[in-house]
Amino acid sequence: MALTVLDAGIVIAVIEQTDLHHEAAHLAVARVRRDGDRLVVPAAAYAEVMVKPFTRGADAAGKVDEFVDALPAVVEPVTRSIAAEAARLRARHGRALRLPDAMIIATATALEADRILTTDRGWPDLGVPVEVVQG
Repeated sequence: MALTVLDAGIVIAVIEQTDLHHEAAHLAVARVRRDGDRLVVPAAAYAEVMVKPFTRGADAAGKVDEFVDALPAVVEPVTRSIAAEAARLRARHGRALRLPDAMIIATATALEADRILTTDRGWPDLGVPVEVVQG
C-alpha cells in the first residue's frame, strides 16, 4: 500500500469549490484513494488548512476536521527529527523553499512516502516524488 502526503494546497482546493485547483485536486485525491493509498496530512499543513475555517467559526473548523477524518487521513505530528530535517532543507535552499513547505517535505521523507501531492510548482528538486496538481 502506497503512502501519499497531502500538502495544504491540495486539501484546501478539495474543500473550497471556488479554488482554482478544486477539480484537479479532487480528481487527484480520488485517484490515490481509489488506488488504496494511505493519506497523511503533516501537522504543518493541517494548521495551514485550519486557518480560514477558524476565521469562520468553530462549526466551520469542525467540518474541516470531519472532512480530514472522512478521507481518511492521518495528521502526522512534527517530531524533533522532522523539524531538524525541515530546518536543514530550508538552510540549504534558502528563499527557494519556505519553511512550511520544508516541513511537508521533511514529513514525507521521514515517512518514506511514495509521493507528495501539492499545488505548489515552485519547489526546488529535492529528490522526493512530488506530483504537482494544477487547475
